Amino acid sequence: MKKVLVLGGTGFVGRHVCEKLQRRGWHITVPTRQIAKANAVLPLPRVTVVQADVHDPRQLLRLMEGQDAVVNLVAILHGNEEAFERVHVELPLSIAEACLADAACRLVHVSALGASADAPSMYQRSKARGEEVLRATGLSLTLLRPSVIFGRGDHFLNLFARLQRFSPVMPLAGADARLQPVWVEDVAEAIAVCLGDDALGRASIGRTIECAGPEVLSLRELVQLAGRLSGAERPVISLPLSVGRWQAALLELLPGEPLMSRDNVASLSVPNVASGALPGLDSLGITPSSVHAIAPAYLGERNARTRLLHLRKQARR
Repeated sequence: MKKVLVLGGTGFVGRHVCEKLQRRGWHITVPTRQIAKANAVLPLPRVTVVQADVHDPRQLLRLMEGQDAVVNLVAILHGNEEAFERVHVELPLSIAEACLADAACRLVHVSALGASADAPSMYQRSKARGEEVLRATGLSLTLLRPSVIFGRGDHFLNLFARLQRFSPVMPLAGADARLQPVWVEDVAEAIAVCLGDDALGRASIGRTIECAGPEVLSLRELVQLAGRLSGAERPVISLPLSVGRWQAALLELLPGEPLMSRDNVASLSVPNVASGALPGLDSLGITPSSVHAIAPAYLGERNARTRLLHLRKQARR
């Protein structure tokens, strides 16, 4: 049985990746600093959860022992230059150094669509530097660049659906930003295919693959879709990016992870769509699913629950 180390396996995408890989017979090791955060993958057959800090090179090296492959999904959306450098550049380099100890080990690294040295956001620039350090190692490497990822349990469409339940209007910076959202199941399938020993899996080695859905939509259209499907659509008020940066700066002052950061706003100043110059999901034999086909299945549940609660309240009166 082949063994794979999935870094970031307890996250939104990671849970789907573990599900796909265990069905294909892989034995999966998922490290986490807090076992309690691994509840979604603990019940899966052939998944072993271990408590570890992957940012510690010595612990990472121990985790790598006996592994046939590594999937790196670790990423952050918010932070300063130092935080982005630590997660998106230094960690991939540590992973590469650990992989080099075993010439048979393959790495699938999940980067981001829009990763570029001259991109407007720290997130995108750090993702590009991470790709650069990995390419320089000469590893058996596949790079995946997904657009914004949606699906049941996402922090994208669900967030906009939730916000519209409590606000009469939706002030939105970057409303006209163009995105090409990709279903989480398609991204997980792409990772599984890249790890395979068949022709498609072997052909993916050394390639950068853009993971994008079949539709290009504006952020405004996606927010309206989330509101409509959840039964709480609100008017969208477009904000200039300059105003959006001020709005984000205020949100950053609140405790916890901000809903929107100034770096997020900066990333909206450029399209987040496939370039067409690199292979896409179709090169892996995957036909990407439309957000219009998938989102109603989970956002519509929210609408149904809301109607049910409303009916219950009326019945109690």
